Amino acid sequence: MVKEGNYVVIKTKKEDLQGLLLSSQNSEKYLIKLNSGYNMSINKKNVLSIKKLDIKKEVKKEKSEIKKNPKLKNILILHTGGTLASRVDYETGAVSPSFSNDDIIRMFPEIKEIANIDSKFVGNIFSEDMNFNHYNLIANEIANNIKHFDGLIITHGTDTMHYTSAALSFIFEDLAIPVILVGAQRSSDRGSSDAFLNLIAACNFIANSDFSGIALCMHENMSDDSCLIIPGLKARKFHTSRRDAFKSINVNPIARIKNSSIEILSHDYAKINRIDKKDLKLKLFKDVKIGILKTHPNMKKEEISMYSKFDGLILEGTGLGHVPINKVDKFTSENELIYKELEKLSKKIPIIITSQCIFGRVNLNVYSTGRKLQEIGILGHLSDMTTETAFIKLAWLLSNYPKDVRKMIDKDLKGEISKRTSEDFI
Repeated sequence: MVKEGNYVVIKTKKEDLQGLLLSSQNSEKYLIKLNSGYNMSINKKNVLSIKKLDIKKEVKKEKSEIKKNPKLKNILILHTGGTLASRVDYETGAVSPSFSNDDIIRMFPEIKEIANIDSKFVGNIFSEDMNFNHYNLIANEIANNIKHFDGLIITHGTDTMHYTSAALSFIFEDLAIPVILVGAQRSSDRGSSDAFLNLIAACNFIANSDFSGIALCMHENMSDDSCLIIPGLKARKFHTSRRDAFKSINVNPIARIKNSSIEILSHDYAKINRIDKKDLKLKLFKDVKIGILKTHPNMKKEEISMYSKFDGLILEGTGLGHVPINKVDKFTSENELIYKELEKLSKKIPIIITSQCIFGRVNLNVYSTGRKLQEIGILGHLSDMTTETAFIKLAWLLSNYPKDVRKMIDKDLKGEISKRTSEDFI
């Protein structure tokens, strides 16, 4: 009988896999951490057998007393998943799933010189598997601990970390302390890992700045020498594997952390208010159905009508926010049908347009296509939100202000829409 924490071999129809058996959120799947440090989910239907490998010792925790330094700030690390805290036990060959204070200090010993560290295991979730319920769960954990710490770090898988940072930015109003999301493109047991620098930089920023609110901390470039603090509503992942995958969109990053020094790049942020650690009123998410549709050549009207049972739609247009809606010759009669479907759908649900260009601002007044879209109620004019942030904002508004969505979607509520668009580009 195998159990969580056993080193196992799983025989499937295609291959044999070895790793540490983890707790799975899905009862129909096994979750193991491979020796590479990566997690892998395996459908139980495809498993021929699972056996404990007795030749491997069980991973044991070595407890030690960690003394608090009263001169340092107190930081809580909430672990939700991702590869940042992954490590291989080189005596056993297995990867430890534990996430105690000891583990953090052992993996990142320099951290104890920066702050007093506490940690809490919230979950071990693939970020691509997260949904609105997980955002609510993380938000409640933050709210329950805000009075006891000077700052929080959330370890998170990188794939959808910018969705989570946007969601938390909308959930909270006037956070009194910094909450920094940190991820790693490469697990900490690999020589090329970015985990160490990202976590140390986040701790340094919390310990030595006056920032409060939600932000991300990730590598600035391919060199292992600096990290950027990116606003939670203005972040986006640009690369599948590079350490500098995250960039700030249409605004400057908040700060650069290099060799423990902090260079403030933008002063447009809320300041710490240590007195105002009052009980927070959270505006959480409901299970609303929001679609994202990317416009493209040769588009069909059925692609619009399939969202008729959704609560809202993000329409990712081309350029300044365009959709193929103009009949200009005998080959483009479908475009006219697309326009009619959009007109019909926009009467039922809010449709917000963003741009595939990522950088820049939607402007529906420049060309006739944009003006025609405005005439049928398409929203998003003059917004510079990313598609991901617009998706989160629409879901949050529908969850909390369902009658006022059309009035509020184009208003800057939390810094998601820039007053001026930065000319800096990637």
